[in-house]
Amino acid sequence: MSLFRLDASIRVDGSASRELADAVEAEWQLAHPGDAVVRRHVGTEPIPSTTWGEAVAGSMTPEDGRTPEQRGALALASELVDELTGADAVLLAVPLYNYGVSQHLKAWVDLVIAGSTPGSRLLEGTPTVLATVRGGNYSAGTPREGWDHSTGYLRRILADVWGADLTVVERDFTLVGVNPALDAFTEQAKALHTEALSVAREAGRALGVVPVA
Repeated sequence: MSLFRLDASIRVDGSASRELADAVEAEWQLAHPGDAVVRRHVGTEPIPSTTWGEAVAGSMTPEDGRTPEQRGALALASELVDELTGADAVLLAVPLYNYGVSQHLKAWVDLVIAGSTPGSRLLEGTPTVLATVRGGNYSAGTPREGWDHSTGYLRRILADVWGADLTVVERDFTLVGVNPALDAFTEQAKALHTEALSVAREAGRALGVVPVA
C-alpha cells in the first residue's frame, strides 16, 4: 500500500493543516507500517506559476517543435499525475488563504489536469482525505458564511471530476490566539480543535482500511 500526501501551507512549524494531516497519516501508518509515503509540499516548494502555461502550449506543439521549458513542464505534469494515480490512498493538507484556493495548490491542480487525458477520473474510488483549516469561521449562520471559496472547489475537483472517495476534515478558528479580534471565541476554538483532531484520527483509520476485493 502507498499514501500520497500533499501539503499546501506556506508554513511548516505551527501549520494547522499539517497538524490535522499528521494525525491522519499517523493512523494510516499504524495500519501500514513501513509502507511508502510519497510527499509533495507545494507550499514551501511551489510549482512555478509559468509551468501550467508551458505545459498547455507544449501539449499543442509537435514534439520536435517544443521549447526546453515546454518539455520540462510536460515532464513535471506527467510526474505529478503518476504520483497521484500511483497511490492507494491520498491525503491533502490545505489551508484557506484569503477566502480562496492557495495559489500553490491551484498550480498543482492545473498541472495535473494538463498532464492527464481530458475527463480522466484520476482518483476513481481512491480513498482520499482533504484536511482543511480556516482562520475564521465560515459555517452556516455565521456572518461570513459562503466566504470559503476553497473547500467547495476542492470537492468538485477531487470527488466530482477525479472520482475520489472523499472525506473532508475541517477546522475553523485557527487564528484565535493570533488575531485579537477573535479572542471572544477562545473556548469555542479549543473545542473545535479537539473535535477536528478526533475526526482526523477517525479519517486516518478509515483511510488505512484495505478494501475487500
